Amino acid sequence: MGKTLFDKLWERHVILGEEGEAQLLYVDLQMIHEVTSPQAFEGLRQNNRTVRRPDKTFATMDHNVPTQDIFNITDLISKKQIDTLRKNCEEFGITLCDNGSARQGIVHMVGPEVGLTQPGKVIVCGDSHTATHGAFGAIAFGIGTSEVEHVLATQTIWQKKPKNLGIQVTGKLPKGVYAKDIILALIAKYGVDFGVGYAAEFFGDTIESLSMEERMTICNMSIEGGAKMGMIRPDEKTFAYVKDREYAPKDFEQAVEDWQTLYTDVDAKYDCLLTLDASQLAPYVTWGTNPEMAVAFDEAFPTIKDHNDQLAYEYMDLHPGQKASDIPIEYVFIGSCTNGRLSDLQEAAQIIQGKKVKDTVTAIVVPGSRPVKKAAEKLGLDQIFIEAGFEWREPGCSMCLGMNPDKVPEYIHCASTSNRNFVGRQGKNSRTHLCSPAMAAAAALHGTFVDVREMVGER
Repeated sequence: MGKTLFDKLWERHVILGEEGEAQLLYVDLQMIHEVTSPQAFEGLRQNNRTVRRPDKTFATMDHNVPTQDIFNITDLISKKQIDTLRKNCEEFGITLCDNGSARQGIVHMVGPEVGLTQPGKVIVCGDSHTATHGAFGAIAFGIGTSEVEHVLATQTIWQKKPKNLGIQVTGKLPKGVYAKDIILALIAKYGVDFGVGYAAEFFGDTIESLSMEERMTICNMSIEGGAKMGMIRPDEKTFAYVKDREYAPKDFEQAVEDWQTLYTDVDAKYDCLLTLDASQLAPYVTWGTNPEMAVAFDEAFPTIKDHNDQLAYEYMDLHPGQKASDIPIEYVFIGSCTNGRLSDLQEAAQIIQGKKVKDTVTAIVVPGSRPVKKAAEKLGLDQIFIEAGFEWREPGCSMCLGMNPDKVPEYIHCASTSNRNFVGRQGKNSRTHLCSPAMAAAAALHGTFVDVREMVGER
């Protein structure tokens, strides 16, 4: 019997333990940020422990950093967390992408950008969207603070092996439909719990056609479908992305020889297989309070089937039978670890170039990292956004979550390229509608969702 990509990666990293029980895995890389690491470092101090492999630990500041006056941190808790991370990295010898530094950015963007994210690795971070790194053919998943401490102290983690989930996506994406629409469509079709207990592998000709940045978007939101991790087989696109980056393997050709063995064998069996025909997709928008509550642009919001639907409609001030074009958009956020990469900003800029944001809309663009910000400015994207009426911000998690000054006002509907539309996610009583960067940009122009397929050319 053949093995899946996940099986091969898991077996490479097992140190001890029997299958079916918790097993001790070696961790190749731990990414940390200011929110979930302070207690872990304090635990090390209390037990007189050190960080076992500082060279396999990498830190950045992202959740709490302001995106306007980046050094004016007025929230005392945020300031303490940021100061504490800086102190901990100095004390334990950990490389830090400090606030305002050349590499600073959202943790799930920094890893790939500096070349630390590579095929074949086990990567962990105290953040659920660590699944992003699986786009490179890695096992990557979020962990709790006590586990962060365990990895810091031992460079290992105890885990019970999940089952294998195959997700086959086929067909050419229509114009105006993007990677974000693929993952939203999957979650809308199969629910927010289809991946519970599984490691998901995305494959098929659609996935192969995507860029690395688009693949990261897909894997990033696999957690929103309940999967512990999402991954994609590494290929020539993967190798080209990693090559020549700061932390790329020194003997790159030898590394590639190994990475080329990381694929699911033709006779391997998944424990569960899901499918999606991407050629039939339309742009997706969420109407409710979890990513499953989403519809294609021209589809009506569903009838109420349970109490959760009832609560969601009440919270969002919407009702069954309406469509995305009926949602009054007053805020637009383009950014986050899901859609804050250069290609995402280019996608949005193409929509708004030469146009103006509606005067009732507040629209902000937050590059996911400083390298993305600099690259976008070199291409003149910042001026396109500014001239259209967007605010061009400094990098950070920003309005993805209400943990920094960027928040959506109460009861306001926001078109957001982030990953979660939970109650209060973007601020108290905020109303979040997830969508692609192109859809968000178009919503900024019109004050509601419009069919972006009519605004873009053929692929």
